[in-house]
Amino acid sequence: MQEIKNNDLASDLVKDILKEKRSDRLWKNIRFVAWFALIIYIAVHIFNLMHGSIPAEMEGKYTALIRLDGMIAPGRDFSSDNIVPILQEAFSDKAALGVVIDINSPGGTPVQAAIIHDVILYYKNKYHKKVIVVGEDMLTSGAYYVAVAADKIYVNPNTLTGSIGVVMKGFGFVDLMKKLGVERRVYISGTDKDRLDPFLPQTAEDLAKVHEVMSEVHQNFAQAVLNGRKGKLKGDPKQLFTGDFWSGQTALKLGLVDGLGNLTDVMQSEFKTTRYKEYGATSSVFKLLSGQLTNAVDNFVYS
Repeated sequence: MQEIKNNDLASDLVKDILKEKRSDRLWKNIRFVAWFALIIYIAVHIFNLMHGSIPAEMEGKYTALIRLDGMIAPGRDFSSDNIVPILQEAFSDKAALGVVIDINSPGGTPVQAAIIHDVILYYKNKYHKKVIVVGEDMLTSGAYYVAVAADKIYVNPNTLTGSIGVVMKGFGFVDLMKKLGVERRVYISGTDKDRLDPFLPQTAEDLAKVHEVMSEVHQNFAQAVLNGRKGKLKGDPKQLFTGDFWSGQTALKLGLVDGLGNLTDVMQSEFKTTRYKEYGATSSVFKLLSGQLTNAVDNFVYS
């Protein structure tokens, strides 16, 4: 009987020690994340001060800056879900002289680009803010679609610009299936439900349908450019809307952009200041911190 009690006491003691160690590990991880967050906050604050960004409470002339980078697609940083709230916040800043959108993107889905384009137009008219786009390495396809919502577009002489067109890519595996001796069975309701199935031969009707849809999307893109660059285009539409792209200096000659310059130069020339308040800049930092916190909790739970 005494031996059983001793075993129970030893078991309880071990459990208490393990519980205490786990608690210590949790608080250690929490302290680490807190210090990490503080360091990141200080680093971002110093970076903003060094690069012209200013806190919201500071007075004086400044512009609202938004940076849009990467592929335009759902689930990406450059998507309507992420960008629309940032646009609303930037445009509603009453103290900002205007909105500068710095874009570095090869484009993306036409729907996402169109949504962001339309929202910029909406907020521009609602808040009566001047909007300037500055293109960096790439301002092509869907990125250029977004850009034509601005009052003016500036690029570097070497910025790839334009690509006003639509592309659709895929693969066909019909011959491969035959060589492998594989029979694929598909059951559909609706004669065209399996259209563009990569395991079926492509038909003339398929090509006609793709051409029809892509032509409509292309026309919508071209119309947005014609509206946004009204009276500014100097090239022949037959040349401009082929899907081709140009350097920034050639794009200027074609009227696709309004001038050449970098972000600082453009801010100074358009708004007479290089000071700005950046919107959406800390999102990646918060994501990093969130990941660190998750890892800390996981270490506690599964260690």
